[in-house]
Amino acid sequence: MSPADRANSRRRQPRRRGSAASAAKPRMRTVRETSAGGLVVEGLDGPPEKRSAALIGRTDRRGRLLWSLPKGHIEEGETAEQTAIREVAEETGIKGVVVAELGSIDYWFVTEGRRVHKTVHHYLLRSVGGELSDADVEVTQVAWVPLSELGSRLAYADERRLAEMANRLIDRMETGKR
Repeated sequence: MSPADRANSRRRQPRRRGSAASAAKPRMRTVRETSAGGLVVEGLDGPPEKRSAALIGRTDRRGRLLWSLPKGHIEEGETAEQTAIREVAEETGIKGVVVAELGSIDYWFVTEGRRVHKTVHHYLLRSVGGELSDADVEVTQVAWVPLSELGSRLAYADERRLAEMANRLIDRMETGKR
């Protein structure tokens, strides 16, 4: 057998799992996390140009301010809706009531040596009081943002998609009142 034939025959051999190289790397543990949050809107019953949503800004590792919807972990004994109301209030200072379900987003990330599969349930909330506040230590800034600007302000594509869904839902709710 020629050297070329030997090299080709070796290439055809399936690689074995559990080789010495992979044995040195411990497998990452996978965990599931579930959170809830929402798009809390002020002026929901008013004219479209007066409607705005409370967003939170967090500074990432690169020092960039990323705007997103408030959200957090579901605590024991809480429903996703209760968590959305609580997290919106904690992270923005705004009290809200759930108007409708917007949908869920799920994604993966790695932190502290574990792989996390996270699902976040989002709701449309009507603002019923409170004052905008960035008192939560996890939040850098909070702001009322006109609904028409959410597409350019929200950092994450999945949240921009939810904001579009919320706008369509609000339009349908408005049409139903007439």
